[in-house]
Amino acid sequence: MTDKIRIHPEMKAMIDARGPVPTTQTLEDAREGWNAYSAALSEPYPDDMTVFDKTIHAGDQKIPVRVYQPSGQAGARPCVIYIHGGGFMKGDLDSSDTNAWGFAQDTGATVVSIDYRLAPEHPYPAAFDDCYGVLTWVAANGAEIDVDGARIAVVGDSAGGSLTAALALAARDRGGPKFVGQAMIYPCTGLPPTSQSYIDNAMGPGLTTSAMASYYELYLPGSVDHADFYAMPDRATDLTNLPPAYVHVAALDPIRDDGRVYASKLALAGQEVTFREAKGMIHGFMRARLRGPAARAEFDAICAFLRDVLSTS
Repeated sequence: MTDKIRIHPEMKAMIDARGPVPTTQTLEDAREGWNAYSAALSEPYPDDMTVFDKTIHAGDQKIPVRVYQPSGQAGARPCVIYIHGGGFMKGDLDSSDTNAWGFAQDTGATVVSIDYRLAPEHPYPAAFDDCYGVLTWVAANGAEIDVDGARIAVVGDSAGGSLTAALALAARDRGGPKFVGQAMIYPCTGLPPTSQSYIDNAMGPGLTTSAMASYYELYLPGSVDHADFYAMPDRATDLTNLPPAYVHVAALDPIRDDGRVYASKLALAGQEVTFREAKGMIHGFMRARLRGPAARAEFDAICAFLRDVLSTS
């Protein structure tokens, strides 16, 4: 069990906002709890930022997105596509709003946040297809929202980190769309739940090992081939020819080793990868960036990577 003495004090706001998680709850209860937790840690976007909702048409799907345009720059901007977390079965544009506008504010890029379809109503590959559809649309039609389609980076946290890794693999395999960087924040990549972090942090306050198992059960129905590395990027046997990667994990997180192992595999494949571990922090630490300087520094490190890859593209 995670030793509470080691938890960074800035994580207290997150722990208090979540409160005790019931041992049994309905899907609706879980989503309502997630939304309440997110709302307790949310702050409004800056007054000088332009924010609007849009529907992107990708094949036969209509995918809601929210676009964040920071002030102070004319013409086409680089773009950060943001994919929220929530175990593939929770989360929306509102629950991820504060993270999204933070990326826009701190990178100077336009951020497109994706409201992908959720499990279990829409199991894999629905979320992946939605995210790939938005990536394709932004690359081809970004001028409609003053975005330079040649300067796109993708960032995702938790389930969104898995989807980010999957997009990088798919874009390589399908010949595009090209993007310049992939940032995976406390990602779940499909590592078997026998690693040390799943044991040491099984009852972590930000995420538990049992909860992660239940998320996969909802996301990946029995018909899914678990060798499908778009579903579970850790299963990929070829990690070459991918965009520069940034992997950021929480030290006190059951899925910490998912990120550690995936970053190691990228490095061993000769890929450009930056790895960072947030000491004393729990799953979801980005939500604490407005609560203290240590969490803020972790968020700043993500944004520094995004600024770097977008400026050198």
